Amino acid sequence: MRHIIPTMAALALLLLPVPARAADCYADYKAKQEQPLRLHYGVMQVTACSAEQAAPEVATRLQAAGWTLLNVISVFGPEGLDKRKADAGPNFLRF
Repeated sequence: MRHIIPTMAALALLLLPVPARAADCYADYKAKQEQPLRLHYGVMQVTACSAEQAAPEVATRLQAAGWTLLNVISVFGPEGLDKRKADAGPNFLRF
């Protein structure tokens, strides 16, 4: 009987819901380049699932390509990719 309780507890832990993986988070954002002024809207996969936490990651990746982050609009899961793909155009999952 003593061995059954720890085994049942371990099995119960396996049944708990698993939080969303970082790979399932995406951010849509606005960015700019100066001289000449260029703006773009894009979507990228991020490791953080909140706009505040994703902003530094988005900014760093854009900066490496010469872009400046204006703002992270939202962070969403894979269910939001299709409706943003056309608007992001060539900047869909580019960075």
